[in-house]
Amino acid sequence: MVVVLPTLLAAACATPDQTPARPTSASASASNPAVPAQAARPSATADPPTLSAVGPLFAAGLPSVHTCTASVVSSPTGNIIVTAAHCVSGTGAGQLFAPGYDDGGVPYGTWVVQRAYLAPSWITHQDPAVDFAFLVVAPSTTNRTRASVQSVVGANTLGSAPATGQQVTVAGYTIGHDDLPVVCTATVYRTRGYPSFDCPGFADGTSGSPWISHYNAATGTGTITALIGGLNQGGCTADTSYSAPFTDTVKQVYARAVAGEPADETLPAGLPIC
Repeated sequence: MVVVLPTLLAAACATPDQTPARPTSASASASNPAVPAQAARPSATADPPTLSAVGPLFAAGLPSVHTCTASVVSSPTGNIIVTAAHCVSGTGAGQLFAPGYDDGGVPYGTWVVQRAYLAPSWITHQDPAVDFAFLVVAPSTTNRTRASVQSVVGANTLGSAPATGQQVTVAGYTIGHDDLPVVCTATVYRTRGYPSFDCPGFADGTSGSPWISHYNAATGTGTITALIGGLNQGGCTADTSYSAPFTDTVKQVYARAVAGEPADETLPAGLPIC
C-alpha cells in the first residue's frame, strides 16, 4: 500500500508465489503452517475511531491530497514520528503530519517535518527489510507556548517485530482527503520472513500505518511492532499487508533521531516489482 513522495506511485503487488493462502479456516491454515488459523477473516471497522497519535502525511500541505500514514513514537524530545522509508523523498522536510485527522478536520493541528532518519541499506539500495523512517517534526507554538506533538496527542512505544499468531491493531489513511482512517485488528503471520496480516481496506496511502500490539482502546496507543511497508512496499492488494521486520536496526535509526544526529537524504523509491 504505497505512495512514494512526491510522485504518488501506485501500490505494490506481491506475486502469487510470494503470498501464502489466506487463513479462511482451520483446514486452510493446516495446509500452510506459517499462517495461523482463524475462524473468520477480520474486517475493517465500519465507523472507525480516530487514533490521536496516528495521522496522514501531506506532501504539499493542506488541503492537498495526503499520501502516506505516520504515527507518534514515544521519545525524550516528544517530536518523533515513524512511517515507511518509501514514503520519504529527499530530506522529507516540509511534509505536514495531521494526527487524529478526522474527515478533513485537524483536531490537534498540523506538525511540520524537519528531517528524516533512515537505515543505511535503504539509502544505498532501498532494502525492503529496512523500509522504515523516523521523522522529526517541529514543536507547535500556541499562545506563545511551544509544545511537542507527543505532549498533545500521546505516543506509542517502539517495540520489536510481532510474533506469528500475535494480534495487532492497525490504523491508516488511504490516499485522498477529507476521510476517516481504516482500522482493523488482525493476526500476524510471516511471508518470506516479513510480518503479514490479512484485512481489507488497506489500499494506497496506508503505507507507514502502525501495527500496534497491546493496544489500549482508552488511550488509543500501545507498542508499535511493525508498519505497512517492507515486502513489495507493503503489498499489492488492499487485503494483505506486509512490514519490514523490526530488528536492532530500527532501534539504531530511532536512536540517531533522538540524538539529533545529522539527518539523512534519500532518492524517491522506485516502483516495486509485482
